Amino acid sequence: MLTTVDHLKRLCIDHYFQDEIDNVMDACVDLVHSDDLLDATLSLRLMREAGYYVSADDVLRKFTNDNGDFNHGLIKDIRGMLSLQEMSYLNMGESSLYKANEFSAKHLRLAIKYLEPSLARYVRRSLDHPYHVSLMQYKARHHLSYLQNLPTRNTSIENLALAEFQIKKLQHQREIKEVKRWWMDLGLAKEIPAARDQVLKWYMWPMTVLEGLSFSRYRIEITKIVSMVYIVDDIFDLVATQNELSLFNEAIKMWDPAAAVDSLPSYMISCYKALYTVTNDIAAMVRKEHGLNPITHLKQAWAALFDGFMIERKWLYTNQAPTPDDYLRNGIVTSGAPLVFLHLFFLLGHDLTEGNNDHMLRIISCAAKIMRLWDDLGSAKDESQEGLDGSYKELYHRENPHGDVEKHVLEMIAGEWQDLNRECFSGTKSTLSHTFIGASLNFARMVRVMYGYDDEQRLPILEDYTRMLLF
Repeated sequence: MLTTVDHLKRLCIDHYFQDEIDNVMDACVDLVHSDDLLDATLSLRLMREAGYYVSADDVLRKFTNDNGDFNHGLIKDIRGMLSLQEMSYLNMGESSLYKANEFSAKHLRLAIKYLEPSLARYVRRSLDHPYHVSLMQYKARHHLSYLQNLPTRNTSIENLALAEFQIKKLQHQREIKEVKRWWMDLGLAKEIPAARDQVLKWYMWPMTVLEGLSFSRYRIEITKIVSMVYIVDDIFDLVATQNELSLFNEAIKMWDPAAAVDSLPSYMISCYKALYTVTNDIAAMVRKEHGLNPITHLKQAWAALFDGFMIERKWLYTNQAPTPDDYLRNGIVTSGAPLVFLHLFFLLGHDLTEGNNDHMLRIISCAAKIMRLWDDLGSAKDESQEGLDGSYKELYHRENPHGDVEKHVLEMIAGEWQDLNRECFSGTKSTLSHTFIGASLNFARMVRVMYGYDDEQRLPILEDYTRMLLF
């Protein structure tokens, strides 16, 4: 039953069976104490994903020796080792899962050449794109191919997954058409030719982050917010003078495009009107659907983003080198993630309270930091972006010229993933919806796809993913 639950989740069709899955989870809690590696690790991972708190150190102790090292006899259990590897990515700071990751990865790579082709392909793909930190929709197609090659098959599950893929693809095609129509009517691409014109790439963020057939309108509206963040970023980096930016920054705080007509150039007025309209439209939607008026919080979020861009501009043009920590603190804001997530937060019917505010901010901070660090680590810059706004990698190297910068940044990213796991899976009662928590995880997963440049400065996973889900 747990294996079936795992297949449903991997194929992204588990939402059809949530009541049944809940019953299975309740019935299988004892399996986590099994002496079988696959049973114990699979149940541990599924329980953690479902919000149960179980100590990984306690569960895995029986598979280790007195030194805490995993028993060498486990390496013959390929499916158990693969399950151990996948569980290790839900680490919340547990020592056993550090060792589990290293032990399982090493021996699975050694075993690949001895496995039958279908399993070898599956293991290699699992190592290259670990389940928990990869996009579920992207992994789903590959998991279906794997299931279709097994000697025993469940054609009902396969057919439902295929139907789900097709329904999602048709819906995403409709959504991108609407976004493209909005963008063309806006005319900003012609008015600000130096800025990026990447509607498809902008849409990929909400398409990935917010899953579910019922969230179509929200994905469209969030794409508009994402697009405005990119355009404002390019205005700061590539287009405007310092004086124009100061006026733009002050105008945003006033939240009245009409009052800024006399002081701003026409392209800024057009951008201002667009982001003002989109933000107010979302606030009106929240008010209509949930009875809340979030406009004050949304205005403040835009003001914070502009202030963050102004700080980056000041560092660049006064030749100031901030400390890596100062840069990263500001970089979380200028990533645009806090602004985008705040709009999504209210669209999903949440309201800011003392009970959820800190929890929400910690989740967003983790996801935004992962994005900023991956972006700065990237081997290639955005093909359409020539702006210079600093890099954590460069600043850290300046302070630590003999250190391994890349290793340090990757360790920081892993640490943020652990913090994000802790916020999402610690088992404490949260007032945040599963949808919002899932969106934060999907955002962090999407980062590797968006910034995973190859040696030819291309984004092969993003290209493959786009073809798979849209065309």
